[in-house]
Amino acid sequence: MNTSLWRGWKRRSRSIATRSTTGRDKMMKDLAQELPGALETVRAIADGRLSAEAATRARLDRCAAREPGIGAWVEIDAEGAIAAARALDAGPIRGPLHGVALGVKDIFAVRDLPWRSGSPIWRGRVAEFDAPSVALARGAGAVILGKTETTEFAGYQPCRTRNPVVPGATPGGSSSGSAAAVAAGMAPLALGTQTSGSIIRPASYCGVVGYKPSFDLVDPSGVSVFARSFDTVGVFARSVPDAALAIEALSGLRLQPGSTGARPTVSVLRGPTWGKASAELQRVWAGFEARLRYCAPSPFDSDIRAEMAEIPALHARIMAVEASEALAYELATAEEFLSEGLRAQIAEGRAQSSEERLADRAAMIAFRQRMMARTAPGDIWLTPATTGGAPPFETGTGDPAFNRLWSLLGFPCCTVPILEDEAGRPIGVQVVGRLGDDAAVLEVAHSLMLRAQESVLL
Repeated sequence: MNTSLWRGWKRRSRSIATRSTTGRDKMMKDLAQELPGALETVRAIADGRLSAEAATRARLDRCAAREPGIGAWVEIDAEGAIAAARALDAGPIRGPLHGVALGVKDIFAVRDLPWRSGSPIWRGRVAEFDAPSVALARGAGAVILGKTETTEFAGYQPCRTRNPVVPGATPGGSSSGSAAAVAAGMAPLALGTQTSGSIIRPASYCGVVGYKPSFDLVDPSGVSVFARSFDTVGVFARSVPDAALAIEALSGLRLQPGSTGARPTVSVLRGPTWGKASAELQRVWAGFEARLRYCAPSPFDSDIRAEMAEIPALHARIMAVEASEALAYELATAEEFLSEGLRAQIAEGRAQSSEERLADRAAMIAFRQRMMARTAPGDIWLTPATTGGAPPFETGTGDPAFNRLWSLLGFPCCTVPILEDEAGRPIGVQVVGRLGDDAAVLEVAHSLMLRAQESVLL
């Protein structure tokens, strides 16, 4: 790469996505090597300091250097990306993502690229169209770098992707490749999805920002379905403003921190699954809570807290039922190619009676209504993103215990990588708000990242 292309850029004093006090800071900085983020890229192209082609080639160079040891990509479309970048350079600014390289999880349809959904069943499938979210990204000027690895049908069966920040550890799932690609600097943005914890958990394990918007804020059409009541399109980035930029382009909403007038009320919530937190996570979290001086009391009384404790199991049951429906064709025609774990999950769903299914759906709807009634616009909760740091690769993709509640509710969540354990593994703080309060969630998440090194965070 011609390094003169990058000359004249104002280097950030520290990447706000990698603030840390130990060796992880250097590792993350080495991985990113100060390539510009999404907002920086757009501004540099608009100012004439950079071309879309140069920005794209820089990311492709990073892919060539990092991908062999990580396995984040199903396919890198270098030829298509360069052609798209050249077309952008030949015309006016197309939109808010003009010239920004984008990875897309391989459960999204991307025209003329593989659409395997992490399964050998669909190994030869090539998409003939763009999912609406992908089409919107292209229309906003994004350059599609390629398809990122996913677990099997975005479930729990691990894929080959390795954690670029914690050697020997899982990157999390199911959006494994998207999180790893952003953490390794191969893409400034990558699309993912969450059904239980598939954005928040990988973002925490890989030390990047993960934003799961409010349910259905981004059109999920053209994305392989696992559990339609929960499947949500989101994004990975290295900063909160970059994540907001991406979802603004896909939703049409104004979400950029500092631009919405959001006035959140913040409280801490350990949550009903606190007992699953590792001893190290509990130690780190206690230190985090000590830095929060101006948080409000929790709005949840004992009754609603008791009900919260039942939600993870409710979420798992509904997820199993809907997965059995979504994957009925694959089960009927190619069961031998489904993993043992996925077959067991489908069997669990199929075993539930019609009465049980209806009762669970009624309970979900009622709980959603009660949670909206018990809270107020601007209410924000800070809760752990994961049960601990990234576990060893061979143990699976990690536990979504701290994510199921919010996925069932459809509430927006954003994890920010501002903590770490004694081993230097990233620990994310999950910022959660009510349905539709995405702007407030991003406002608080951005504030936490900006103040990550201060003794008082909020």
